[in-house]
Amino acid sequence: MTRPDGTRALGRGGVRVPPLGLGCAPIGNFGRPVDEERARAVVEAALEEGWTHLDTAPHYGVGLSEERLGRALAGRDRASYTLSTKVGRRLRPLAPGEEPPDGEGFVDAPPRVRVWDLTRDGIRATVEASLERLGTDRVEILLLHDVEHHVREVYETGFPALAELRAEGLVEAIGFGMNHSDHLARFVADLDVDVVLCAGRWTLLDHRAAGDLLPVCSRRGTSVIVGGVYNSGLLADPRPGATFDYREAPPETLERARRLREVCAEFGVPLRAAALRFPFGHPAVASVVVGCADAEEVRDNARMFAREVPDELWHALVDRGLLPEDVPLPTAG
Repeated sequence: MTRPDGTRALGRGGVRVPPLGLGCAPIGNFGRPVDEERARAVVEAALEEGWTHLDTAPHYGVGLSEERLGRALAGRDRASYTLSTKVGRRLRPLAPGEEPPDGEGFVDAPPRVRVWDLTRDGIRATVEASLERLGTDRVEILLLHDVEHHVREVYETGFPALAELRAEGLVEAIGFGMNHSDHLARFVADLDVDVVLCAGRWTLLDHRAAGDLLPVCSRRGTSVIVGGVYNSGLLADPRPGATFDYREAPPETLERARRLREVCAEFGVPLRAAALRFPFGHPAVASVVVGCADAEEVRDNARMFAREVPDELWHALVDRGLLPEDVPLPTAG
């Protein structure tokens, strides 16, 4: 249920999030370096805009995102924001003489190594290290991160460890974060999941979550936070060379994005505004998190989300074959 302040509950617990939250991968130097001052300005702008849900992970910059987020939040009322972080990858320092590993998209990272660890002790150690980097004594939301290749460990140790932390009151909401909606659907069907963060699979260009994840979330009372609403850039600016899911967009996908932009323009709506609003057509969706590399990107996304999107636009996209006929639309009705 949505409160007058616009927040929605995650699952059946007490955690509430606003419709827009900040994805903190960019302040961990995802794709390009971001200096400390700019990272702090991103967090400050997000809070000023009411984006009080801040999502990070040890994976983001090998701990750099959590460290910068913690420094930016230092001295603020802890009750004024909600933190989510992730487990699955434990961090350790580089050994003497050890070569830095692949940055996995992050640049200028601290001298650390990611190690997959879904054991009970490993997850607890990962959480303790995250709390230290964040400078806090708790996070509200804890997610197993990108565990599609670790399914057995999820069932045997990973999710039971999260459930134990929730039962002890050390976290309030638990779940999964990844860009594979089919795996998320399986976990939601089998486990007591409060929330999932699904990246890139419920967007204007990619509707896969409607076929697997979203129906089971509705049945199970699991909330969905949507990430990657721009599919890594294409829906923000559909130009030649733009990326779709972190690779150069295929010609047919680029053309589809351009057609989406053209229809939006007929109604005086920027494509970004439609991309931000689209996920809320499904009732299981509680929030969208947006990654921003500077304060102006935060403010621009806030402006885009505030834009009015007429119902006629959504119906036009269906009529022209750019959205499926049975897709749930974020119409006023």
